[in-house]
Amino acid sequence: MPATISSCVIATNHPFLCEISSGDASTRFYCDEGILESRRSAGGHRMFDADSATERLLLVRRLRALGLGLSSITDVLHGERSIGEAVAAESARLDGEFRSLAWRRASLRAVEAAAPTQRAERLALLAAAQDGGAAHDCLVRFWRRILMPTRGCDFDSFVCGNIPEPPADPSVDEVVAYAELVALVTDPDMNNAVRQQLWRNQSELIRDRRGLFFSIGDIMLDVIPLVSEGVRPHSGSELDAFVDAPSATPQERRGDSV
Repeated sequence: MPATISSCVIATNHPFLCEISSGDASTRFYCDEGILESRRSAGGHRMFDADSATERLLLVRRLRALGLGLSSITDVLHGERSIGEAVAAESARLDGEFRSLAWRRASLRAVEAAAPTQRAERLALLAAAQDGGAAHDCLVRFWRRILMPTRGCDFDSFVCGNIPEPPADPSVDEVVAYAELVALVTDPDMNNAVRQQLWRNQSELIRDRRGLFFSIGDIMLDVIPLVSEGVRPHSGSELDAFVDAPSATPQERRGDSV
């Protein structure tokens, strides 16, 4: 049997609705937004089905208690999302917030840990990499410019193997190291130096860029253990292979189209 409401004051014997709806601004808001379904009587009163309204209002308040927004709650009520899907989306959003907060906390601690004479410099360094996701995007953009026009799948493979993901809960040393990477790739001289190392002076003459790309990649894999062990740069087979890679790649004859 419908319950009659005037100005969202329940005229029914249902104890829950009487308790939560009498003069409740949030309930009136849910009514106005269509979250709680109602109809008007001839006298202008809101008409609710007591049982279904109770169930919907309980669900709304429980989801709100977990921090879900009204748009997500509305999707659940309209059957566009399940409760599980809505909760999973909110959980993913919170994961992003926690990562952002962890990055910020590490940055603050890094400034605090710096010597007084170095704090201004470290502050400038970390301010330029204030968000881990944005910092990672900066590294990706740098290498995308360097490696153009590498195929998308090849570039994605390069990103996975060579551009570190920002730590979810970085230490002071990690956030400083990542910020230093960002500072490097935003330096125009670095862009020119890396392009020169990879493509040399006449990149337009390299016919098989993909072949050169993978040749350099293989050489990098060979030297990773040396870098990890802190071996100083020196002459040897690895350096010879790097120097010889461009000459081993087919070149265009002058006047040929690229």
